Amino acid sequence: MSLWNKISFQDSNSPLIEHLTFFHDHSIIILIRITIISIYLMATAVITKRFNRFLLEIQEVELFWTSIPALILIFIALPSLKTLYIIEENSNPVITIKTMGFQWYWAYEYSDIAQKNIIATVIKDNIIRLVETSNHLIIPSKTPTQIIVTSKDVIHSWTIPSLGVKVDSIPGRINQTLVLVNRPGLLIGQCSEICGAGHSFIPISVEVPSIKNFKTIL
Repeated sequence: MSLWNKISFQDSNSPLIEHLTFFHDHSIIILIRITIISIYLMATAVITKRFNRFLLEIQEVELFWTSIPALILIFIALPSLKTLYIIEENSNPVITIKTMGFQWYWAYEYSDIAQKNIIATVIKDNIIRLVETSNHLIIPSKTPTQIIVTSKDVIHSWTIPSLGVKVDSIPGRINQTLVLVNRPGLLIGQCSEICGAGHSFIPISVEVPSIKNFKTIL
């Protein structure tokens, strides 16, 4: 769960967010090294009393500071392309769930296993503020699940940080994403697009049972 004083990622609960976390750490390490080297070179240039005024005109130096950034960009781009491929990959989903955004709640429809609408409204007693809903969206663990997202009124955004999922909910347009949850649990999220006065009161709650208990819960 994300708390106000937590600056790191939520615990990963899908292969996608694991790759995104790896790419984030990979990029941060490179940026930290570049920053340290740049600060060292600038400090050296300020402190030293000897400086070759023809240094910037040497062809080998120009080749060096042109090729090194290109290599760094390639080193960053390779894991980025792999992550993009994983995001767009279609693994033949077993279940399709339609998600409809309203002001200010979410409605869900299970199209492959059962027809059932769940209206998620906020309960204000004895719960963590702006987290709990009256009904959970139920997604079985370790099962490829397709989420089809649209909106009835204004633009929303269906977001579960621990799954690495953020899908815009746009009126008259259907967006989709593939979700594969690693383990059972209760996941939370919120609308990530300002959708009016009740934007802060539209939480998302996803219950992830084992595949054996999925039909029983429905």
